[in-house]
Amino acid sequence: MILLRRGCGAGAVVLLCLGLLGCDAPPLEFGGPTMGSSYSVKYLPGARGPTVAQAQAATEAILAEVDQQLSTYRDDSLIARFNALPANSCQTLPAEMLGLVTFGEQLSQQSAGAFDLTLEPLLNLWGFGPQARGERVPTSSEIAAARLQVGHQHVQVKGQQLCKDAAVALDFNSVAAGYAVDRITAKLAELGVGSYLVEVTGEVKAQGQKADGSPWRIAIEAPLDNQQVAQRILPLDGYGISTSGDYHNFFEQDGQRYSHTLDPLTGAPITHNLAQVSVVDRSVQRADGLSTLLMVLGPERGLAFAEREGIAALFVSRAGTGFVSHSSSAFTRLFGAEQP
Repeated sequence: MILLRRGCGAGAVVLLCLGLLGCDAPPLEFGGPTMGSSYSVKYLPGARGPTVAQAQAATEAILAEVDQQLSTYRDDSLIARFNALPANSCQTLPAEMLGLVTFGEQLSQQSAGAFDLTLEPLLNLWGFGPQARGERVPTSSEIAAARLQVGHQHVQVKGQQLCKDAAVALDFNSVAAGYAVDRITAKLAELGVGSYLVEVTGEVKAQGQKADGSPWRIAIEAPLDNQQVAQRILPLDGYGISTSGDYHNFFEQDGQRYSHTLDPLTGAPITHNLAQVSVVDRSVQRADGLSTLLMVLGPERGLAFAEREGIAALFVSRAGTGFVSHSSSAFTRLFGAEQP
């Protein structure tokens, strides 16, 4: 069993590569550091598939490009340069980045503002962002001032440029890893790989079957602080999964717990009892963004949203000293009802 935790304090998944040992043709594999965490790739090369060196070089070229485009932790990234621009500025950006901004705006509109890529001023204020100066509870006036620089209405895609009418700072952490997985898996398919398991900071996608004919399987980790327990084991073929949670990244002040997941509509951490949510989708970028969105909405509104939009999601909520889970109809259709 390999435990893979997402970076930035989000949820985690356990990859159960069952049946790999002793196979006639074990998968090729490689991995390394990325995005403040790690990545891993396992694949069956096939008759004309790439060598490990070829696949790793292609994968790491994608990860390096994503980092150079989207990292808010390096001053020379494209998004850091955009964020540093004053109000009423524009910057030419690659089509892929503009597509992510458009995707974020669509999720924002779809959820009435529960998802927002422009939260960086608030994340910094609470101590969770790249420019944070320590975790603390800000004043209401500080929150109100930061919210003036938050909102997708302040950014517009104009041709090949991204423009802003306020000092907006974008943060792609809620979609970057899923976006990277989608790009890596597309590249592997282009190289002739038909069976793989790809993970980037906990975002996962699997395709095809292992050498023994069994599916790639992952297990969603239960939201426990001091144990590693599988909440649910899922076979994946052509799907990706993203898990967001609030139990690894938080701080406490005066006996109150403050989650790193902020509600864009209040400018403050979420306060409901949803501990984590996992989303399964063919697009890992979409699963990544939706898991954050549903985490903001909470157990009741999140489940209603998932049902309305046909999203395959598993919600795990705190209940007393334990947890209860609820799955959307789309999730149950894919994986069946949870066994008691």
